[in-house]
Amino acid sequence: LREKKRYLVYEVVSDKKFMYNEVKKVIDEANLRFLGELGLAKSGVIHIDLFNDNRGILKVSNKFVNELKVSLGLIKNINNQNVIVNTISVSGILNKAEKRLEKGGS
Repeated sequence: LREKKRYLVYEVVSDKKFMYNEVKKVIDEANLRFLGELGLAKSGVIHIDLFNDNRGILKVSNKFVNELKVSLGLIKNINNQNVIVNTISVSGILNKAEKRLEKGGS
């Protein structure tokens, strides 16, 4: 059977605007540190190439949404800049996640 997926919209709260590659690298490191290699493989975290205004979308297995939220919450700095990574929303449909990415929540 095919794995069910969820799209998680996140926001990096900081004074500085970050590049997509910087944020992607830090998220990958945090996921590996929190989930381990086996958990990371099972979770199937994939970065969707939509990133603007310090907001982005991650695709994840529906069974690992809460674990992904925790690993994002553990990110404290990017390139020695203090940050907070908030989850804006979780959706099962990419279109809805894209709309929430543009709106910034709600």
